[in-house]
Amino acid sequence: MADITEANDITGKITEEYDASQIQVLEGLEAVRKRPGMYIGSTSSSGLHHLVYEIVDNSIDEALAGYCDHIKVTINPGNTITVVDNGRGIPVDIQQQTGKSALEVVFTVLHAGGKFGGGGYKVSGGLHGVGASVVNALSEWLEVQVHKDGKIYEMKFSRGDITEPLTVVGETDRTGTTVTFKPDPEMFDDTVYDYEILHKRMQEQAFLNAGLRIRIEDDRGEEPVFDEMHYEGGIRQFVEYLNLHKTPLGADVVYMSGGREDSIAEIAFQYNDGYNEMLVSFANNIHTPEGGMHETGFKTALTRVLNAYAVKIGQLKGDDKLSGEDCREGLTAVISVKLTNAQFEGQTKAKLGNADIRSLVDSIVSEQLEIYLEENPAFGKTVIEKALTANRAREAAKKARESVRRKTGLESGQMPDKLQDCNERDPSLCEIYIVEGDSAAGSAIQGRDSRFQAILAMWGKMLNVEKARADKIYGNDKLYPLIVALGAGIGEEFNIDKLRYHKIIIMADADVDGAHIRTLLLTFFFRYMRPLIENGYVYSAVPPLYKLTRGKQQRVAYSDEERDRISGEMRGDNPNAKVDINRYKGLGEMDPHELWETTMDPEKRTLRRITLDDAVAADQIFTVLMGEEVEPRKAWIEENAQYAVNLDY
Repeated sequence: MADITEANDITGKITEEYDASQIQVLEGLEAVRKRPGMYIGSTSSSGLHHLVYEIVDNSIDEALAGYCDHIKVTINPGNTITVVDNGRGIPVDIQQQTGKSALEVVFTVLHAGGKFGGGGYKVSGGLHGVGASVVNALSEWLEVQVHKDGKIYEMKFSRGDITEPLTVVGETDRTGTTVTFKPDPEMFDDTVYDYEILHKRMQEQAFLNAGLRIRIEDDRGEEPVFDEMHYEGGIRQFVEYLNLHKTPLGADVVYMSGGREDSIAEIAFQYNDGYNEMLVSFANNIHTPEGGMHETGFKTALTRVLNAYAVKIGQLKGDDKLSGEDCREGLTAVISVKLTNAQFEGQTKAKLGNADIRSLVDSIVSEQLEIYLEENPAFGKTVIEKALTANRAREAAKKARESVRRKTGLESGQMPDKLQDCNERDPSLCEIYIVEGDSAAGSAIQGRDSRFQAILAMWGKMLNVEKARADKIYGNDKLYPLIVALGAGIGEEFNIDKLRYHKIIIMADADVDGAHIRTLLLTFFFRYMRPLIENGYVYSAVPPLYKLTRGKQQRVAYSDEERDRISGEMRGDNPNAKVDINRYKGLGEMDPHELWETTMDPEKRTLRRITLDDAVAADQIFTVLMGEEVEPRKAWIEENAQYAVNLDY
């Protein structure tokens, strides 16, 4: 792997003693149970898993400070969680501000910790110091053990209150902290942990902290399930993992790093022969899905350096320039910065706001990428050629867009012929059904509530955008009507403020062909209109699978289990009664009244919201299912075939 680096102390190890004097108190714990969403985002599955992240982040902070190299996360029977690290152990001596043990303060006082200038940590993911106390407040019970100074200290809590004071329970020859907790069912919609969600997060943390060993184990089944992750290559291996099912341009991952005062930055990237950009950024090991100053610094420097290099080798002349989008086509990059006083926007830490980190990343990329291009001219030429091809495609897309506008009269607001619009003009009240086939669309048009429901008919096989650039999309007779109807543009031009509907509902048959249509549409939304998914505007309709009839009584079922239950209910006390069960072959079989009652009536219908909890996993699955390589797709189908046994072929 290519390695461009400057000598910097990545760990930022602290030589000061870590004791109670470094634990500072800002305020109390009152509001956590009243407004948990303010601290963990929500009380849904994401909030439940966030509890684990907060405790693990504290262990990661010990790793960042250079005192921890092993973390173990266990999902125990009963969905309790245990996190063990081999760090220094939370201080147990008396904290002067409160007269209480530092351990008690950390777990019972909001905004208390070694992260507010007391010298405990140089860099930390725990911006507000709320982690341990919030987890404690939202747990039915929590137990903490600290191995420190040859002794084992223990303390127990329930919903934030102390149930067992700090006690010495044994002797030890190691150091570290063990936290076990049970999420409070009074606070969460569901308290069942998903191993894969936690595994992905732990793998991410192992990538970001080269040399750190993280083991995650699920002990809820008959046999334990576990993964142990350890990446000496750090974010270079992260990029290789992200490009696993893609064809790289050049064999090496380009790696750069540098530091300034108390801030350090690492950047790793690699181009592939695809058309999509995957940029993943982190600040103090916290994923920043909305980017921020570190991403801005990288993008600005990359575009400037590649433009200068293209001029230097004679590929660009005059006023010609490559856009940032051109330079990032097919790019997979990971940016990881570590800094003191990280300024995140909001408790969920989605965007980094430190302006000085932008100039640091910019200078690292500017200086080190320029050197790399000089030393690797073949790589440089390949990247410039790819960017120039993207530039030409972008210009072609612009011409195609303008051509279609002229042909369709888009400037005058003309909508596609296949669109039956609604009367409402407030986007927040409007919804559009995307329906495959004229027959189903006809029923939908007749059955809808035209006040707020629009219908867009689509026909034939859609373009697979995983294998196409934007210029092909604008000229595509299947996709362009959808682009026009939604009104927000695509790609870099996408503007969610211009979106005409806040519910975009894919209504396809409940069979393999319908699943394929949904996948093609979702691939399009993911690649070219991702904010639609990120903002929760995309849904999948759930049409019924069966119609059951007994005499004049008719009911519908949405699954095999529901079919059997309803069939039994309709027979009642007469087991021999005949119930006719018909499998719907498609939406076109339903008359308008049936389609409205089962699939379109807001009072009765079922919609599945399409979410984007894990952009990395989504990117990989779209690449596998819709990309050029056959073998990864074949392997995925074989691995998941067991889940498709009930599909109607």
